[in-house]
Amino acid sequence: MSKVKTTFICNNCGTNFPKWQGQCTSCKSWNSISEEVILKTKSNTWETESVKGVKSTTPQKISNIVYKEENRLVTSDSEFNRVLGGGIVPGSLTLLGGEPGIGKSTLLLQIAIRLPYSTLYVSGEESQSQIKMRANRMNHESDECYVLTEISLESIFKQIKKIQPQILIIDSIQTLKTELVDSAPGSVSQIKTCTSELINFAKKTSTPVIIIGHITKDGNIAGPKILEHMVDTVLQFEGDRNHVYRILRVNKNRFGSTNEIGVYEMNVKGLKEINNPSEILISKKNQELSGNAISATIEGMRPFMIEVQALVSTAVYGTPQRSSTGYNSKRLNMLLAVLEKRVGFRLASKDVFLNITGGISVDDTALDLAVVAAIISSNEDLVLNEKYCFAAEIGLSGEIRPVQRLEQRITEAEKLGFSKIFISKFSKLNISTKSIKIIFLSKIEDLINNLN
Repeated sequence: MSKVKTTFICNNCGTNFPKWQGQCTSCKSWNSISEEVILKTKSNTWETESVKGVKSTTPQKISNIVYKEENRLVTSDSEFNRVLGGGIVPGSLTLLGGEPGIGKSTLLLQIAIRLPYSTLYVSGEESQSQIKMRANRMNHESDECYVLTEISLESIFKQIKKIQPQILIIDSIQTLKTELVDSAPGSVSQIKTCTSELINFAKKTSTPVIIIGHITKDGNIAGPKILEHMVDTVLQFEGDRNHVYRILRVNKNRFGSTNEIGVYEMNVKGLKEINNPSEILISKKNQELSGNAISATIEGMRPFMIEVQALVSTAVYGTPQRSSTGYNSKRLNMLLAVLEKRVGFRLASKDVFLNITGGISVDDTALDLAVVAAIISSNEDLVLNEKYCFAAEIGLSGEIRPVQRLEQRITEAEKLGFSKIFISKFSKLNISTKSIKIIFLSKIEDLINNLN
């Protein structure tokens, strides 16, 4: 009987060690090293010799390589196409991560049953009847979508050779196991080996593969960090399960921009695409209220309007509270300090609460001016005109700084019927407007004077 070979692997970065130690010398994380059994049985799982259309891997001079533009596989989901850069690239490996219950499986099943291509949806977490139940809820049928409930990578490849799908979807990579390693599904070695075999399959056959990845309590994709380096595209599905809106954000894309987002609304029939986020992110009010301001922001290549809500009240307890939802709390504290120091607002003894509507998070610095306007509105009980919007960054000295791609923000605000947009005096514009008035500001005092 052969001796069992074991190794110690860091669960965070995947580095191997000959013995256990408390700290990983590679990523400096503590208590992340665990022992795993490694038992290699054969060289590879994917038998490329038996597959028709396998590409040659012989080396060629780059000057002799004939480049042919490969057509992307366009789905019926316009938001998904936008995030990927126009569609699914043949031979690519896409990783989709997100919190439990956020709608990852629903999104990919919805795409799979609406694709006009032969698709194999492999699930290691649900039975075929459970998947059919979700498909019925979406009220859509497909003769091109095959469903397989299997966790063995060898068995999956056998079915792939029979069906010859044009797209492969794996739900999820943490449930797969291969005979190449003798360890439990979800372990570092299993995840790395299964992903490597899927990459080999995708590149050799030009079949795009989409895999779902679980995330840890810290919000990172479970498994070694090398998993994100191996794949071509990393997508993050974000949102609050208490809200209906979801954001599909791309963190890595070898075939397109990394700044794109897709917006969805979760309902009983699945995920609905939101082509105009501005309409759903601005609340409809029957009466005028203080503490609300509209910002012209940009996520990826898409401009949209978002509502910022602020509440300033006298602190009931000894220490004033500073709370923000969907906005960086440290940046909120900075803006409050600027208002205190440069303008003279006495906010040190008051509670300040900030909320971005729709349950989404925004990192755009152009929100600064809208945040300050909402705080001033709530503190002074001053109602802002609902046709005013803001787009500028605020510096530590209280100056109003310009932001990028201002023309797109102004065009979006004008299209949605806003009458005024407040921007930095130092902005360089090359745009002519008809129905919207541009107000130039140089410091916060100018904002206060224009709001009164």
